[in-house]
Amino acid sequence: MPPGLQRDLIPRDAALHLIGALNAMKDQLHDAAQQWELLDENGHIPAAPSYTTLLQHAVAAHDLSRGVLRLAADFARTPHHITPAGSTVLKRLATATTMSSHAATHFTETAECALALSRADSTDRHHLTNRMVIDHSSARAYLRSASESLGDAAKELNEHLGFQRFLTTLTRQENVPTRPRGQPDGRHR
Repeated sequence: MPPGLQRDLIPRDAALHLIGALNAMKDQLHDAAQQWELLDENGHIPAAPSYTTLLQHAVAAHDLSRGVLRLAADFARTPHHITPAGSTVLKRLATATTMSSHAATHFTETAECALALSRADSTDRHHLTNRMVIDHSSARAYLRSASESLGDAAKELNEHLGFQRFLTTLTRQENVPTRPRGQPDGRHR
């Protein structure tokens, strides 16, 4: 395999390790987006939304965001981030980092609105309630987007590993010795 091409490949073990980390984080983000609900089973906001519960959503979202940021930073420190596949993976990680950060902010704003509801008059209450629903649903959408970006990064790495397998197959075929013309192949007639 040409040395230039060899430099463009992410080692299999490193790629597999990162794929595992990406898939684990992707699942955590997806599960959080599915589980953290503001509305009740009838699609209505509770009369007194729990500030504590909503604040816990914000805390957990910040933790998830830090995890995504750590994945991106760790990968950016490797020499593999400058390879063609690595560059695409890093872009996906950057998107996931931004999306998860936005999610954490929107969950925090949802909790802030819930706290303000207890002191609000009816006009402000209506405004705060609408803002809470929008912020909370936006936060969940950002978590889903971050999860999808991590899934796309893992898919890119899987395709990169498939390309490596293909190259290995080609290299093996090129290294098979061929018999010179005019010499018998060892079979007797």
